[in-house]
Amino acid sequence: MKKMVFTCLLATVCLLTASAQSVYDFKVKDNAAGEVSLATYKGKVLLIVNTATRCGFTPQYNELEALYEKYHDEGLEILDFPCNQFGAQAPGSIQEIHEFCTANYHIQFPQFDKIDVNGKDEAPLYTYLKAQKGFSGFDLNDPTGKFMDGMLRKQDADYDKKADIKWNFTKFLVSRDGRVLKRYEPTDQFATLEADVKKAVKENLKNNKR
Repeated sequence: MKKMVFTCLLATVCLLTASAQSVYDFKVKDNAAGEVSLATYKGKVLLIVNTATRCGFTPQYNELEALYEKYHDEGLEILDFPCNQFGAQAPGSIQEIHEFCTANYHIQFPQFDKIDVNGKDEAPLYTYLKAQKGFSGFDLNDPTGKFMDGMLRKQDADYDKKADIKWNFTKFLVSRDGRVLKRYEPTDQFATLEADVKKAVKENLKNNKR
């Protein structure tokens, strides 16, 4: 009976993901367990990121907050989804995580409930995001990118052929009309990310004035 219920639930999630036309078709839980429709963010440029508080990439919170402060008034929203799947580096409750992030990195952007981004319990939003933009590789000319490639290839020689999220602080840029524009690995340069955010914000503002 339990297996049948799980199979039906999985089929429902797959159907929802397959029929989704944009990120606005999904609902998520905020850090107080309230349900939030991503349709709330229609008209915004979104940066969706899975995070962790005990990761070597955790200082990226500083850069994310700086990006948020710089472009929020022009329509950028950063949606933060803590995830404990990579090295168990996001321990604790969502309340503890939120307190840590506000105290240490002074984040002001929305932080949602902890989720899985890979596997049988992955959030449907992430199933959709990965289907839209798969993994395109680490920059092997970058020392950190080369390290990540070596580490993951030891675990799975074909890791790079799969669309799954590879580590904390993977990011997806979404246009004002809900299209997934680009995926960024945690080793990608923030200068590239900011240039793309600026372009998405400015281009949409220009179109709106026509």
